[in-house]
Amino acid sequence: MQAKDLISDVVPAVQTTDSGAKALNWMEIFRISHLPIVDNNEFLGLISDNDIYDYNMADEPIGSHKLSLFRPFIMHDKHIYDVIDLVAKQKLSIIPVLNAKMKYLGIITLHDLVQHFSNFTAAQEPGAVMVLEMNHIDYSLAQISGIVEGNGAKILSSYIHTSDESTLLNVTIKLNTLDISAIRQTFERYDYTVKTSYSEEDKMKRLVEDRYEEFMNYLNI
Repeated sequence: MQAKDLISDVVPAVQTTDSGAKALNWMEIFRISHLPIVDNNEFLGLISDNDIYDYNMADEPIGSHKLSLFRPFIMHDKHIYDVIDLVAKQKLSIIPVLNAKMKYLGIITLHDLVQHFSNFTAAQEPGAVMVLEMNHIDYSLAQISGIVEGNGAKILSSYIHTSDESTLLNVTIKLNTLDISAIRQTFERYDYTVKTSYSEEDKMKRLVEDRYEEFMNYLNI
């Protein structure tokens, strides 16, 4: 999934002739703290609610002030992981998207990014989640997938969590089945440590909520 596929079709850009009050109103409506300033498809930079308050420009056109604009953006063909990385590093509520000619295409909002990421990782699909713990040297997605598929199931998504303080890593896999008893037994037979698993609906709901909170904390929002 590329940045161009994540662009919001709702949130507008502000023009240099728009007032600060208009920008603040849009920020409140869409629950964001930044908006792009655009002039004839040229991306000039981001303006924040703090900028408007600091420059006391609520009733004046944005272009009447000489602003030192913050200018982060993502290219249209970048992967969703690149978008997440940039949003996290810059602590943004939106990220502008530019095409190959450096023309403004639109923005990706944090809300839409979370929603697309949820779809991308199959978080909304029914199925169990298993967390395996192992040494880095023992990690093999091919073997893990082989065990799952050998029990008639499929891996819908997977990701790895590592720590600088340990040589162990956690591999989280989302499966297309809720019945994981045979899969769990097979993993244990192959000396995998099944750290935890979630197969009941209420536990799955809590897991999704926990992962959402972790994601939001990762973005420092």
